[in-house]
Amino acid sequence: MEPGDVPRSAGTRLKELRLRVGLTLRDVEARSLKLAEEKKSRDYFISRGWLNNVENGSYTPSIYKLYSLSVIYRDSWTNVLGFFGLRVGDVGRDQALFGLPNTYLVQKEPLNSESVALPAHPTEDLQLDRTNLLSRLIEIWGEIPVPLVQHLDLRRSLYGYIGLKDYTMYPLIRPGSFVQIDGNQRKIKSATWRTEFERPIYFIELRESYLCSWCELKDGHLSAIPYPNSPTEIRRFPYPQEAEIVGRVTGVAMRIAESSAP
Repeated sequence: MEPGDVPRSAGTRLKELRLRVGLTLRDVEARSLKLAEEKKSRDYFISRGWLNNVENGSYTPSIYKLYSLSVIYRDSWTNVLGFFGLRVGDVGRDQALFGLPNTYLVQKEPLNSESVALPAHPTEDLQLDRTNLLSRLIEIWGEIPVPLVQHLDLRRSLYGYIGLKDYTMYPLIRPGSFVQIDGNQRKIKSATWRTEFERPIYFIELRESYLCSWCELKDGHLSAIPYPNSPTEIRRFPYPQEAEIVGRVTGVAMRIAESSAP
């Protein structure tokens, strides 16, 4: 769609929305006037001539007038913004494109954030004490706030969950952590690493489970190398018959202490 087509398309959708709720241009004008008086700002006011131009694709509304339209049409603010190509769900992903020089506190999402439903009853073969791919974890039902999942880029990355009883990479990666996986990095690198943080960590699919660890390939076997302080021993599997590299771990989200002091 060409840039000039966006306002025309958005205007058409706004007109369809207005007609769907049974309002005339005059009705919208009257209601917006009442809202502007309530808000004590003319920015919320929408004249019928101006709205007609918006519906024809001549004008693009300001944020105040978009707010008015979403209120008057009883539609969600995010949906109306979407008419103009603005996707609120992309904010977190787009913010991740740019780092900031100073440490800062991430702001909490609004309390009225929408949620999505996921399954709430674990199936027999799904246990949170075991390491799993996130694609299997959505077999658990429950309502999860949209802001919790909107930062995940499932088109480009996989996400894994480290089981509550999986201490393979402890304390570098603690049980209960979530890891981001780059599925394009599946070749195990052999090198001398200056620090443990430079050594690649891989997410491994076994016949009936998953594993997250350092890896070595030798004589047709894959060795899953645990962190030195881990109580877990080195495990060896015929490769690739019994072990397959899902990808390299590129990010970790984990808790390093309980949320409240004892």
